[in-house]
Amino acid sequence: MPEAQLTQLPRTLIVMGVSGCGKSLIGSRLAEKLGGVFEDADDFHSEANKAKMRAGIPLTDEDRWPWYASLRARIEEMRTSTPIYVLACSALKQIYRAKLQADDSPDQLAFILLEGSREVIFSRMAARQGHYMPVTLLDSQLAILEKSPDLLAIPLDQTPEQILAEISQRLGV
Repeated sequence: MPEAQLTQLPRTLIVMGVSGCGKSLIGSRLAEKLGGVFEDADDFHSEANKAKMRAGIPLTDEDRWPWYASLRARIEEMRTSTPIYVLACSALKQIYRAKLQADDSPDQLAFILLEGSREVIFSRMAARQGHYMPVTLLDSQLAILEKSPDLLAIPLDQTPEQILAEISQRLGV
């Protein structure tokens, strides 16, 4: 798969991947490095969605559509208040990314995929405390992950500092 190429730093960066891949950690550090604002899409889930996930029930697309609509509205809102907005969001399917991207060009919004082996991600999820997403849902997330050429794919079998350095190099910052 060819590497995505950017001509300028997008105002919106979405750090994506399955649960447990490090989206929140990397996204928050990336926003700090770039002088932007970080938010986690999980904070925008309805209580009903969180309850389903806590119960080990994968969300359906019907569960997700209102969530993606609110995330897109938030992306547009944040453009008026910060030069760089970093959002951690699973965005596993191409159709989900299309909902987030709307009419934005790759120079306005880019997706950074943190990817790694099931074993590495499983061990990270198993070590987490107090997160509503159980490890039992990892396989359902891996099953629906759709890679596409527009993604900046970053291997997560590195230290957070190495991941940030690779992202910075790929973004040209």
